[in-house]
Amino acid sequence: MPSAPLPALRTGASRPPTARRPAHLVGDTPILWVDEPFAPPGRGFHAKLEGANPGGLKDRPALHMVREARRRGDLAPGAPLVESSSGTLGLGLALAGLTYGHPVTVVSDPGMEPPVARLLTALGARVVQVAEPHPEGGWQEARRRRVAELLARTPGAYCPDQYRNPDNAAAYRPLAAELIAQLGGVDVLVAAVGTGGHFAGVSAGLREVFPRLRLIGVDAVGSAIFGQPAGPRLMRGLGSSIHPENVDYAAFTEVHWVSPAEAVWACRRLARRHYASGGWSVGAVALVAGWAARTYPAGTRIAAVFPDGPHRYLQTVYDDAWCREHGLLGRTPRPEPDDIAAPDARVVTRWTRCARVRDPLARGLAKAGAR
Repeated sequence: MPSAPLPALRTGASRPPTARRPAHLVGDTPILWVDEPFAPPGRGFHAKLEGANPGGLKDRPALHMVREARRRGDLAPGAPLVESSSGTLGLGLALAGLTYGHPVTVVSDPGMEPPVARLLTALGARVVQVAEPHPEGGWQEARRRRVAELLARTPGAYCPDQYRNPDNAAAYRPLAAELIAQLGGVDVLVAAVGTGGHFAGVSAGLREVFPRLRLIGVDAVGSAIFGQPAGPRLMRGLGSSIHPENVDYAAFTEVHWVSPAEAVWACRRLARRHYASGGWSVGAVALVAGWAARTYPAGTRIAAVFPDGPHRYLQTVYDDAWCREHGLLGRTPRPEPDDIAAPDARVVTRWTRCARVRDPLARGLAKAGAR
């Protein structure tokens, strides 16, 4: 297996006509202008199509985290990689394992779409599924505990730990540079929040050049990241039952929560009107970015990160029978989100925004200290 370091990502103008390895296909993703039905004619947003990467957005951190772990000596040549993933990072790690010569084990749960599990296996990864959610941390905590078990009994194995690894966020600096080169400038960034890595990395890179940049985070109903109580979530790829350390709470201008039915509506409208669509994160981000395009002054440059494409969601988001079974069809979102004054003001069940963002764990620690 090849193990030489990959060159830095380059802009499209300097990319060689033939990629020598699949990892060289990562980066320099295109941008698509999205307007109706999300914004009126003449207004819209710039969608960064990360689904153009071989496996999606998380090809970037998977390659970078593995490369940096090898450079530091934390990951020995040929040592196993073990990580928790609902799918997209798993695909990225399969690419990283192929690139650098590491066997990959992806720990997931029954919510992983069968096509993704089959694809991971085809790409050479081993897929391990946990059977029961953790009583407090849900499926994510159950997966993390299984990862710890596998690491304990596999000498030399390494976990990139996407939830806490600063290399996760650092991997997205090239994405910020690409946006600057492609758009000339960005006034508003709209992106989903899961591990917190891509939002933290892209926003940090952009704010160095555009310090007045406004940042809109997109979360899922039932996610605990911003202070809502953790609950059952159909949506994969955004939201979390735990509080990832890579989330940069201080960076956000506001946060929006989106429900599954609203994301499905947006995914299907994207597909019908713009051909380019994706999964839960793409639908949720498009809904919120369209709102930003309608709300901010004309001429505001709004960039939205679309993490993946539609293919892994053909049995969920784009399956009428599945969506009907879960009550997700025929529910057009309201044109404006509900507003709450604080992230924990009440439990949200549909599209809702809050302009006050804070770290819910820091607030808890402050209360504990006061006592």
